[in-house]
Amino acid sequence: MAKGVEMMVFSKARLVFLSVPKTGTTAYESALGPLADILVSNPPELKHAPVYRYNRFFRPMLEKFVAEDLEILAVVREPISWLGSWYRFRQRPFMAGKPNATHDLSFDDFVEGYCQGQRPGFANVGSQAKFLEPAGNGTCATKLFRYEDQAGLRAWLEERLETRIETARENVSPEMDLALSPEVEAKLRRKQAEEFALYDSIPVR
Repeated sequence: MAKGVEMMVFSKARLVFLSVPKTGTTAYESALGPLADILVSNPPELKHAPVYRYNRFFRPMLEKFVAEDLEILAVVREPISWLGSWYRFRQRPFMAGKPNATHDLSFDDFVEGYCQGQRPGFANVGSQAKFLEPAGNGTCATKLFRYEDQAGLRAWLEERLETRIETARENVSPEMDLALSPEVEAKLRRKQAEEFALYDSIPVR
């Protein structure tokens, strides 16, 4: 399977799996890639396709040649944990000397940057809520799972795809104890309320 696949389509199951960055879906891409009928690995603008881009470029084709009632699946991570994953990723050795590296920043500094209207490069990591924002015609992710509910996600996929799934941890950033100061966490929850509202809206199955 091509490295870095970000979207998979399973025709028989009528399922599209969109990969929100930093939600651990690389392991599922490795496990399920051989079963997928369509894998999108390049260009970056399409392999990282959020809902609005999927709606514009992929939906018309898939509805014509696959089915009109496709389920769109995505995984959402608890927002502070999601930001922590980005922070840790940009601490990796290969980031040394790059402008977006976080080696000389605390996690509070990183999140403070994320809360700015004009985000500095090191904190310009996108938005889960924006990635999954419904398109103007109503196209949206129809099935969401919490990143923390791996058992529920795996069970649902196994039933839908009629296969056993074995996953291994991949693309894992260095472990570190990350905690926000109460003041910075309160600011994040206030300024990025839509991120928390999205996550809180997803039931644990």
